[in-house]
Amino acid sequence: MRSARLTETSPMRTFNPSTVGTLECTAWTSYYRRQWLRFLYAVLAVTRHAFGLSRTQTLPAAWWVLRANQVWAPYPDNDPDAARRHMARFYALVGRANGEQVDPVTAARLEVRWWHLHRTLQREQPGDDGGPLIDALADLYRYVYQVDSPAVRIAAAERAGAMGLSDRWVGSGCDLSSPLIPLVRAALVRSYAALLAAVHGPRE
Repeated sequence: MRSARLTETSPMRTFNPSTVGTLECTAWTSYYRRQWLRFLYAVLAVTRHAFGLSRTQTLPAAWWVLRANQVWAPYPDNDPDAARRHMARFYALVGRANGEQVDPVTAARLEVRWWHLHRTLQREQPGDDGGPLIDALADLYRYVYQVDSPAVRIAAAERAGAMGLSDRWVGSGCDLSSPLIPLVRAALVRSYAALLAAVHGPRE
C-alpha cells in the first residue's frame, strides 16, 4: 500500500501540463534529429517539471533517460535490454525522490513496451489504429500513478495521437518550421492535462 500522506503531496502529481507538454515536444524533435545535447537539456527540463525533482536529482534522472534513448534509437539494431536497465534506474530515482512505491523494473518494462509498439507502428504497420499503443501507455500511467479513470485512457490516446503527428513530421524530413510541430505540442499538452485530471481522481 502507498502512504496516503506521501502520495497526496508527491511533487510528481502537481505538474503543469502546458509546461511539460511543450518541453516534451522539444525533446521529441531533438531525438529525431539526433541532437543529443539539445535532447539532454530538454529531458532535464521535462524530468524536473514532470516528476518534481530537485536540481541535484534531475541531472542523473535525465542522464538515464538520455542513455535509454540512445541505445534504443538505432534501427533495427537497438538494445531494448539496456534501455530497460537505464529506465529502471530512472524510475528507482523518481520513486525515492517522491516517496512513490513503484517497482522500477516493472515501470521500465511498461515504458519500453510502448516504445516498441510505437516503433512497430512507425516502421512496420503505418496506418494501424494504434490501439495496442494506447493500451500500453494507459498501462504505464495506471501503474506509475496507481490510478484508473477514463482520463487515463484520454491521456494515452492524446499522446499516441501526438506520436502519429510526430511520425508524419519525421516522414516529411524533420523540418523545425513544419506546421505539424504545434499540433504535436498541443496534443501533448492535452495528454498531460488529462493525466493530471486522472492523477487527482480516485486512486486504486
